[in-house]
Amino acid sequence: MAGKPPILVLQLQRMGDIILTFPLLLWLGRRFPGHPIWVAAEERFSRQLVPVSPPATYLSWSSLQGMLDQRYELVVNLSHRPEAARLAGQVRAEEVVGPVEKDGASYVRGNFQLYRASLVHNNRHNRFHWADMNALDVIPLADIAATRFPPPRHLGSESRSVGLFVGASQPEKRPDPGFFAQLADALVHRGLRPMFFGGPDDVPLAREARKLSRSKPPNLAGRFDLPGLVKAGQGLAQFITPDTGPMHLMSWTGVKTMDLSMGPVNPRETAPHSPGHAVLQTSLSCVGCWECHAGLDHACRDRFQPGRTAMLAQKLVEAPVPSALRKNNSLESVNFRRIRFFATGRDADGLHRITSLAGRPPAAARELVSLFWHAAFGAHFGLWDQERLRATRTRLAECFPRLDRALLRALRTLLRELTDFIRKSAVPAPLPEDFWKRRPPCARPLAGFIQLYVENENASQESLAQAAALVESVLAAWVS
Repeated sequence: MAGKPPILVLQLQRMGDIILTFPLLLWLGRRFPGHPIWVAAEERFSRQLVPVSPPATYLSWSSLQGMLDQRYELVVNLSHRPEAARLAGQVRAEEVVGPVEKDGASYVRGNFQLYRASLVHNNRHNRFHWADMNALDVIPLADIAATRFPPPRHLGSESRSVGLFVGASQPEKRPDPGFFAQLADALVHRGLRPMFFGGPDDVPLAREARKLSRSKPPNLAGRFDLPGLVKAGQGLAQFITPDTGPMHLMSWTGVKTMDLSMGPVNPRETAPHSPGHAVLQTSLSCVGCWECHAGLDHACRDRFQPGRTAMLAQKLVEAPVPSALRKNNSLESVNFRRIRFFATGRDADGLHRITSLAGRPPAAARELVSLFWHAAFGAHFGLWDQERLRATRTRLAECFPRLDRALLRALRTLLRELTDFIRKSAVPAPLPEDFWKRRPPCARPLAGFIQLYVENENASQESLAQAAALVESVLAAWVS
């Protein structure tokens, strides 16, 4: 008797993206018992990640013909590369989610995959983590909520070793070598044993950091493949790193991690996915950007102070989880001027969240607007009912009545323009290119999604009508 058809996941991005696919693989194995799970990924990463991955068979891109010969229960394309979209459009499957190219046209299938595509340069108010969005089109929220991720290992007095990963995919996402040199010296002053880590491309950065330091800690950059890095991490009391693939690798394998979240990254989207890790972020209002347009030469990097980071690292080494520091008042002695300190965790729905532990919290107005859109899209995609949206909008009106009225005006304008566009469009035509950008920031999440949704449906009259209905459903939050 033939076995159950496999599930194919296409993930042709970088190492960190592959690791953020691991929760999906875990949930797929539970949701589809008996179905083999195949993952097409970059072989230079996947081959080394197999030992720490949930059960799956990893395929190289050279297996393309074999992938086309198979019939699948489900195909999930998490890659934005065109060859992945072409494959997703060619395979035989009961269901395909993600970017698809078919008959020369490109589409995105799946509500959350389309929503994620709409976040490009428009993610200011997003609260969904990348790993959760990987799954939400195919995994029920109840399955996610039922998952219990273990906290990172607490080594206590067994280890005083702290790993410092010096590299990142972009220079603006990492501190400079001078920061790491001073951080290493400050850690030594606090009785900890720092050591530099990095990939092959980071060797010059680590060498410079060691040269600038007084304590001359061990330089292990470029010495480990990924399994070796995992093994070395098991003896670390803490791993301090920018938002990188190794950050996700260490947090996934149970190493306490401090995410130095700087540059064009959003910790709500890409901080360590499992609970019990720490996030340090500047308090600038532009944090969480997709790309820096502030002209500040990435001032967010300059607000990270080596001495303060070392003090926090010492406290994190001694505490079982970051949240314990707030409970025992250990953070009162730290000056959090111009910086914020978070812990990763799960919310009541089982989705990723970061919780503020110290420092000036994010602006309350921005937080409420992001919660409003989180509730709105969750309701639209069927995660919960409209009552959550109405309750969030009520909080917004009570706390920031002028902002509430501004958002209402912007949504009414959006609906009016959509209605006029429908009335004037004799033939299918895409919405104007600046359709979403000309909105006030508080209304851009919906406008950006609508623009991409209409384009994804070939600007059909039905898609425009559905877009108008979506705006009306959000406006219903103002109806008592």
